Amino acid sequence: MRAIILAAGRGERMRPLTDTLPKPLLAVHGKPLIEWHLLALARAGVREIVINTAWLEQRIVDTLGDGTRFGVVIRYSLEGRDHGGALETAGGIAKALPLLVDAQTDCFWVVSGDVFAPGFEFDAGLARTFAAGDRLAHLWLVPNPPYHPSGDFGLDAQGLGLADTTGPDGRRWTYANIALCRAELVRHIEPGTKAALGPLLFEGMRRRRITAELLHGLWENVGTPAQLAVLNATSLPPTRPR
Repeated sequence: MRAIILAAGRGERMRPLTDTLPKPLLAVHGKPLIEWHLLALARAGVREIVINTAWLEQRIVDTLGDGTRFGVVIRYSLEGRDHGGALETAGGIAKALPLLVDAQTDCFWVVSGDVFAPGFEFDAGLARTFAAGDRLAHLWLVPNPPYHPSGDFGLDAQGLGLADTTGPDGRRWTYANIALCRAELVRHIEPGTKAALGPLLFEGMRRRRITAELLHGLWENVGTPAQLAVLNATSLPPTRPR
């Protein structure tokens, strides 16, 4: 199974750091944010990775190259070159579909290049189980951070994501920007079209075709220079939960 790392965004809240450096290349504990994902995917046996780019995209290409030093093959979906800017999440995935799926598999990992989850494991067994089913997506959820107190989705007792209600725990959770996806989720989007992922996830949940689980362990959506500084000053936990 292949993977796409989403790395096209401008990172407005991270300015001025992102005026000259793409957000996924900002260093956390000595490595660019995106490198943590590349290494984790390689450990899990994922060998083909697509990175979509737009803002300062050549910096990403020049920094990461063809993936050899990470033990993977990297291909790039260049939204800036081809479309003049980022296509948003669903639009970016739709453009990259020819690089992600083939006759053998129509499923792939999705992870945002600006989230930090050093303990997350891209579980190959879980990916095979997902591919053998018919779900549109399987998401990881985290407790709501202070900047997003209302959360995104509920979670029912059977592991189905809930678009409009809370689950039996009475809570809504925040999408961690890590998922397994099936091409069907975005295949209707014309390549080159800007499209957000959120509405597609809500629709898929209403059709009972999206599952989810909680991500336990360190997770940060690194949004501002202050958050980045705090994260770099914090010791990493020794455990690596799934």
